[in-house]
Amino acid sequence: EKKNARSPSDFLRNVLGRPVRVKLNSGVEYRGILACLDGFMNIAMEQTEEYNVDGQLRAKYGDCFIRGNNVLFISAQSNRR
Repeated sequence: EKKNARSPSDFLRNVLGRPVRVKLNSGVEYRGILACLDGFMNIAMEQTEEYNVDGQLRAKYGDCFIRGNNVLFISAQSNRR
């Protein structure tokens, strides 16, 4: 019995409305508040910052939409920089 096992759906439900890092296949990373996402991993974010592959801040957006097929991973972000 796996009481501590969490599914990806559990994780995504947990981070909704919270700060996340979203890394794209291109290496570009977005950090912001996960507003919503769908079954295709299309992501809407708020207070979003875009970082290039070298980790340098490139742009800040109020709202941001990322198409799911570009997403490499989504990770919880413990603290905003």
